[in-house]
Amino acid sequence: MLGVRVHIKGPAREKVGADLKKAYDKGASIRTLARGCGRSYGFVHRLLTEAGTAMRSRGGPNSGSRTAR
Repeated sequence: MLGVRVHIKGPAREKVGADLKKAYDKGASIRTLARGCGRSYGFVHRLLTEAGTAMRSRGGPNSGSRTAR
């Protein structure tokens, strides 16, 4: 857990970003990653972007397959 209000800079920030990228690339959601490291969605998204992560489209695996009831 990284802890809120702890500023992460330099090589440590790059390491955290790389670790988050690895988990995201394996299928973890940004919300799951944020919850796991105790940081905000925005913080995790920012680090993923800084790490050069190719972001997935919004929604889960079933987001486009909903049918009207």
